[in-house]
Amino acid sequence: MHAFEAAARLGSFKAAAAELGVTPTAISHQVRSLEEICGRKLFQRRPRPLVLTSAGARLFPILRNGFDLLAGSLAAVAEPDVQSPLRVTSPNAFASRWLVPRLPKWREANPAVPLEIIGTDAVLDLRAGAADVAIRYTRRPPLGVAAQEVCRDSFFPICSPRLLASDGRAIERVADLLRYPLIHFGWMNRDPDAPTWPRWLATARSIDPDLVPDKAWDLSFREELHAIDAVVAGQGIAICSDVVVGRELENGSLVKAHPLSLPGYSFYVVWMHHSPRSAIIESFLAWMRTVT
Repeated sequence: MHAFEAAARLGSFKAAAAELGVTPTAISHQVRSLEEICGRKLFQRRPRPLVLTSAGARLFPILRNGFDLLAGSLAAVAEPDVQSPLRVTSPNAFASRWLVPRLPKWREANPAVPLEIIGTDAVLDLRAGAADVAIRYTRRPPLGVAAQEVCRDSFFPICSPRLLASDGRAIERVADLLRYPLIHFGWMNRDPDAPTWPRWLATARSIDPDLVPDKAWDLSFREELHAIDAVVAGQGIAICSDVVVGRELENGSLVKAHPLSLPGYSFYVVWMHHSPRSAIIESFLAWMRTVT
């Protein structure tokens, strides 16, 4: 049942195998065993994508809700104290630059409910109890969980005002940005439409055709936080989220070097259906909306 539920939820035997720590062949054998018990085919045996049969489509939500209820019941037994920390997992940059500076406001509004912040760019498994609630950064709502969008960001060329002052010349056109070091950071999701320098410069060429075809990065980081730190230190210009560096833009320690922007993603608060901590999670969601 676990093999079938994971394959149906993820749409792939391979992804289900990775989640459950077995081989795709083992997932296939387990699904066939369940089909023998049911006396019905649960998946259409055809090339990708994996498609449920009518019997599989009826069974999947029953198993999914059953596992959610079981996980919630076990969590309630294992952690009966409703005042224990609410465990929140969040992408590192959002946790560091957005969430942590606002935690005093949470303590003011909810002094009896401490938070445990788990900053990581890995997607932790809420179903397995790795956290109570997650902040997910994605284009679409995650499937199979309760999810509410709290904000959406845009990406601009961002720099320290000291960097612009050091040059003494105003930025009047896109090509003027190339006088400064460009800072790049890697997008771990490999999204070809991610708001990066190559995409921004390609868009900018429609405004300023004199832009050079290519420019190598002066600084490149694997971690977004390190790139932001370099920008704050006046080491160059990076394409940054106006949500992640929102406080710095507001207080003037960072500025938009050019108004041309690229669309970003959405930040979703995500939790399991039937979570025993749903009331506290709803309070956290309401708080997130008030402090954005």
